[in-house]
Amino acid sequence: MTLAELHQLLTVAVTGLADARAHSERATSLLGEARQALVDAQAKADPWLPSQYAQAGEGLDQLLVRLAAAEDLVSGYRSRL
Repeated sequence: MTLAELHQLLTVAVTGLADARAHSERATSLLGEARQALVDAQAKADPWLPSQYAQAGEGLDQLLVRLAAAEDLVSGYRSRL
């Protein structure tokens, strides 16, 4: 594998990670919209939310952290080539 091919593959990897991060950020936004819809529909001070809501939010937060770290690692590796 040539250096140019490696650069190209790393660029594809960074693009894929950025796409995954964008999709995860959109999922986080949609989760917030779903929460607001539940709260608005119930219109009370202490709305009921499914237990999975908190788990989904935490999972998306962790995924975004991992994607950012992976993107940083690949970008750093690519810049050192």
